[in-house]
Amino acid sequence: MNNFKKIGLTALAGSLVATSVYAGEISVAGSASLRMSNHAGTDGGKTMAMGNQLTFTGSGEMDNGMNVALSFILDQGDNTVDAEAATTAATTGGPFDSHSITISSDAMGSIVFAGEGASSAQNTIDTTAAGDIWDNTFASYTKAGNASAGSKTLTWTLPSMVDGLGVVASYNGSSAGEEGTIGYALTYTGVEGLSVSYGVGEVGDTTAGTGGREITTYKASYAFGPVTAAISMNDYDITSASNEEQSSYKISYTVSDELSVSYGSETHETVGQTYDEEFEQISVSYTTGGLTASVSQTDATNASGSGDEQEKWNVGLSFAF
Repeated sequence: MNNFKKIGLTALAGSLVATSVYAGEISVAGSASLRMSNHAGTDGGKTMAMGNQLTFTGSGEMDNGMNVALSFILDQGDNTVDAEAATTAATTGGPFDSHSITISSDAMGSIVFAGEGASSAQNTIDTTAAGDIWDNTFASYTKAGNASAGSKTLTWTLPSMVDGLGVVASYNGSSAGEEGTIGYALTYTGVEGLSVSYGVGEVGDTTAGTGGREITTYKASYAFGPVTAAISMNDYDITSASNEEQSSYKISYTVSDELSVSYGSETHETVGQTYDEEFEQISVSYTTGGLTASVSQTDATNASGSGDEQEKWNVGLSFAF
């Protein structure tokens, strides 16, 4: 990470709760990646892609002891779809991606308002134990829904009340076709090596017949020596005709500080669908400094819910700076 400290943020000092911000600084972190993959079972074939992102963070402490931080991300091509409206229409944001402001103190915890790119409290823990290996460009996959989030979302990480227990609550503002929703997540890490999470989020889509939808996440992992085992379940209570359940597990082995190997599996069950969609992946990663090299093989069965089989290998390099 490159830090450009005290380069004029004091010129931006204004009033917030009738006070001023001092000792500001700006930091910039970046990441880039290269990837080659081959998708068998469809007409996808071999393909190459790259990723790039810069995150700018400005922060300062007010004279009442509260801290204020602004985060802004540049990510070319990431903001080409209007996620809030769930359409494929290109937005006018260009390379400008997630942005948020954070106000925090020891007494009140941390409050984040995101203008774009937010996660609800439940969304922050809903990544499957295997790491969302379903999200791997498999054709016709029946993607599960998400709790409402994206823009105009307020998230509050409460101050510690019980050792090892983290509590996060969120509110997503209403918009066209979307009513305001709430969410929460609890994570307990009070036992060495153990992490247990539980979260609930709402879907605010006002489409007739789809109100009152809710998503619940259960998640746990335990590390013992070089081995980490994790399990998770996402329960999508959408409508009686399209409820879904997403279960997952993963076993990881850390060979050394640089080398790790893992195997993960996910199963997606949808009411009314003849076949369960199943995914499994074995991956190897090697990290040295800011470079991570990875190789993975992913197999999908019934990715479209109709008995087909697909597979994909992926070779990637990622860089953090």
